Amino acid sequence: MAIQPPSDGLITENAQQYYQGSQGFRGNNANDQNQEFTTSFDTDLILGSSTSWNPLDDDYGLNNFKVYTSASGAAGSWSEWTTQLEVTNGKTIKLVAAPGANAFIVVQLKILTGGKYGNTEAQKAYGQEVEDNYGSYQYVKLNDIVSNFLIGYVGEQKVLPSVKRTDVIFHAKRALQEFSYDTLKSIKSAELSVPASLTLPLPQDFVNYVRMSWIDVLGVKRIIYPANNLTISPYYTQLQDSEGIPTQDQWGNDVEGTPITQDRWHTANDRFINGNFNTNDWTNDMWAYNWDYTGAWQGASWGQLYGNEPQYSQVNGWFNMNQREGKVSFSSNLLDKMIVLEYLSDGLAYDLDSRVPKLAEDAIYSYILYSIVSTRVNQPEYVVQRLRREKSAKLRNAKIRLSNIKLDEIVQVMRGKSKWIKN
Repeated sequence: MAIQPPSDGLITENAQQYYQGSQGFRGNNANDQNQEFTTSFDTDLILGSSTSWNPLDDDYGLNNFKVYTSASGAAGSWSEWTTQLEVTNGKTIKLVAAPGANAFIVVQLKILTGGKYGNTEAQKAYGQEVEDNYGSYQYVKLNDIVSNFLIGYVGEQKVLPSVKRTDVIFHAKRALQEFSYDTLKSIKSAELSVPASLTLPLPQDFVNYVRMSWIDVLGVKRIIYPANNLTISPYYTQLQDSEGIPTQDQWGNDVEGTPITQDRWHTANDRFINGNFNTNDWTNDMWAYNWDYTGAWQGASWGQLYGNEPQYSQVNGWFNMNQREGKVSFSSNLLDKMIVLEYLSDGLAYDLDSRVPKLAEDAIYSYILYSIVSTRVNQPEYVVQRLRREKSAKLRNAKIRLSNIKLDEIVQVMRGKSKWIKN
């Protein structure tokens, strides 16, 4: 069943707005100037500047939408509106010039496909505003969490007689941060290519890494392991004189040099680490454990990996976190490899992240309530402890709901346990 036009429910967009990111209007018969059209997207319209309606304006790329007009509304008859317009309250568009009597008008949010109204590549609305909105129904905005909390918990004959909105916002943000690490699992992923320097800067909203992998030609991810005891990225790399004393510049500050440890790690031959140094073809990972293409074991290497540590006896490579420079460095065999970095964010870096899964909404309310009451003076201890237990119980419920364990997946695992191993 398709999404019905909005009524009094929680869904405010129709199917065209949600899937295509477009909404149509008709100009009036009088062909007036300054006609206004109010959109009902869940996404606010953004005009980069007062002059960014002009494609030649430096801020034109900051707009998250385009406007198209047509006299007939037929396919291929649309042209981009490049005359002055204004946006108010993120919803209402004003066309300063007259669009034409009974003109067809379409507001198109930027979409990966560019939409179906532009006739040229430059006219198409390329972007991902529409895709960012997909699946948004499963979330509730942090601002709505704050407003709902004030309505449900604050007031006469309620748990909190009064509380400042700023206090609620503070504890709501702290809740989102704490939940993101263990409960919400706000895991992001970035697809990157390892350059010649064998180092990549950490993402802007990086908190901690979850997994590092490189992607082979089949699209299969190969886990990259942390270097741990193999190497290190020194935090300080002071230059020394002939006596070993760190040297200083004219202002008395230590002079920093290039980390020699990291340079040696980047130029190291990984085969001498993983024990695979008798192979003839070092460019093929199929030779990693001395097994050739014919299925024959390379006898010259028998016993070579016996007793080796699992950390060393693998060919996927290693990575090392360089905390001083805010970068991650890779072993030399990962040069030019496409890697995927999965990492944790705290959910507060961007507006888009400030969303809470509805499955954890009730737990967020309990966290905020407990945090506010427990920090106030002269609160009965039994009340504080009751709220603490309630917070913990709802947190457990949220973790269970968000674990996303499906019966079919459990069945698949159990079937795998019953297979016969044949020689």
